[in-house]
Amino acid sequence: MLLCDADGQQQAAAAGQQQLAAAAGHAATFGSETKPSQEELTEIALGLELYGLPFFWALRKRRGLSDTEVLELRDGFDDRTKGRGVVCTSWAPQLKILAHDSVGGFLTHSGCSSVVEALQHEKALILLTFLADQGINARDLEENNMGYPIPRNEFDEYFCRDSVAESLRLVMVKEEGKIYREKAKEMKGLFGDRKTGQDRG
Repeated sequence: MLLCDADGQQQAAAAGQQQLAAAAGHAATFGSETKPSQEELTEIALGLELYGLPFFWALRKRRGLSDTEVLELRDGFDDRTKGRGVVCTSWAPQLKILAHDSVGGFLTHSGCSSVVEALQHEKALILLTFLADQGINARDLEENNMGYPIPRNEFDEYFCRDSVAESLRLVMVKEEGKIYREKAKEMKGLFGDRKTGQDRG
């Protein structure tokens, strides 16, 4: 997911057949191999509603043709986030979106390529992992103040809508999240010239 700056003006750009909102806010994507459960998807969506700021969400409803479980957003989500949020369920040019000036943050599964691409373009990182290796990456990023992990319940490892919304606000607009925004600027100097291959959705 890509998050845009809180104080920017909403703009539009094209991505394939879909119109992307390069709104002042953030972006979000969880990679081609990662798929949240329906329950997790619902909590993410409700968190975005509570977040209240613009966003662009690249959402894969299934991993491939053999995946029979198709994820669905709650009825009315598009209406409730109209004017500040866009959900793209087809391929989206991740690098082009990350390069847009109005995108200020990136909600990511902590995959290595996605992290590097975000840091190349000075995007603050909000981390939501689903697989073991992603958790290792996220811990390293957290220890170096390069990303903020969305808190999970220590008993069952679930996250909730409130933790999603609060984490996004912290990194994107709150004073205590300034450390992550400043670190993104610092890391651009290290990652800005690296090549990451083809653009990914």
